[in-house]
Amino acid sequence: MASSAASSVRPPRPKKEPQTLVIPKNAAEEQKLKLERLMKNPDKAVPIPEKMSEWAPRPPPEFVRDVMQKLDAEFQKRLEKNKITAEEQTAKRRKKRQKLKEKKLLAKKMKLEQKKQKEGPSQPEEQGSSSSAEASGTEEEEEVPSFIMGR
Repeated sequence: MASSAASSVRPPRPKKEPQTLVIPKNAAEEQKLKLERLMKNPDKAVPIPEKMSEWAPRPPPEFVRDVMQKLDAEFQKRLEKNKITAEEQTAKRRKKRQKLKEKKLLAKKMKLEQKKQKEGPSQPEEQGSSSSAEASGTEEEEEVPSFIMGR
């Protein structure tokens, strides 16, 4: 082993100088430091990077729609649709309220007619009662309570 060590004797490595840490403050200093590092060993091959392909933005589309107005038109259509559905619902509820109101009035008229029949079964109820019922019906419409108790 000693003989193999003697045949491949390497020259001693040159001692490295202690390097001071230098932080470049601008581009010129950075370039200077790189040049100094390269010039320390001029025999060493320096890797030169290939030129990167230039970035190119994608080409614009051939046909551009008027997007803003399209969205605005869609929004207007949706608003119109919502308005129509709201009106339909309102009409439906209005019809239901009207139907209930008519039902209450009809029930009240029937009740009044029954009272009149009980009070005066001997009195003839022809034209006079129908005209008085209509007259009282108009008065009742004005004084209809918002709620009915006793149900």
